Amino acid sequence: MKRWLLTWFALMTAALLSGCGYNEIQRLDEEVKAAWSEVLNQYQRRADLVPNLVATVQGETQFEQETLTKVIEARAKATAIQVTPETLNNAEAFQKFQQAQSELGSALSRLLVVAERYPELKSNQAFRDLRVQLEGTENRITVARNRYIQAVQRYNTLVRSFPTNLTAKVFGYEPKPNFTVSNEAQISTPPKVDFGKK
Repeated sequence: MKRWLLTWFALMTAALLSGCGYNEIQRLDEEVKAAWSEVLNQYQRRADLVPNLVATVQGETQFEQETLTKVIEARAKATAIQVTPETLNNAEAFQKFQQAQSELGSALSRLLVVAERYPELKSNQAFRDLRVQLEGTENRITVARNRYIQAVQRYNTLVRSFPTNLTAKVFGYEPKPNFTVSNEAQISTPPKVDFGKK
């Protein structure tokens, strides 16, 4: 009788654990980590391109130094933030990292816009090559961030849905922060367009 009871208990435990979602939480947690690693990989690619871009632009003696300085400072700030696996579980640290990367992206965009006013720089083959690489990297960052957003959505849905939310709570799995935009109110306001002549 005792053996039968132990066998029954083992089978019930296995049945309960197989439906608790623990393995699925693990799988999706690893998917989120992998997607985040790709985001970091693309951010690093961008950070590695910046010194070459800056060196090429500095060759143009008349170039606006203030714009160049902002790019250098933004890169330093973005690369100074240490990213660890815990960053994914800390909304505040995640936000700081995201803000620094956003500032670098904005500074690079301003640099490329200002560079349009310098014909010698625009005709420089090294600058053109770096610009194409940078634009490609920005596209890769967008794709990597989209994959991360989707992975976080799948993970967060699982850890917040019943009955897997119970398993998540028992093992301490919390929803992960996702990418946001810092100027949400500004970008959600439709632009005013006036084609009237003055």
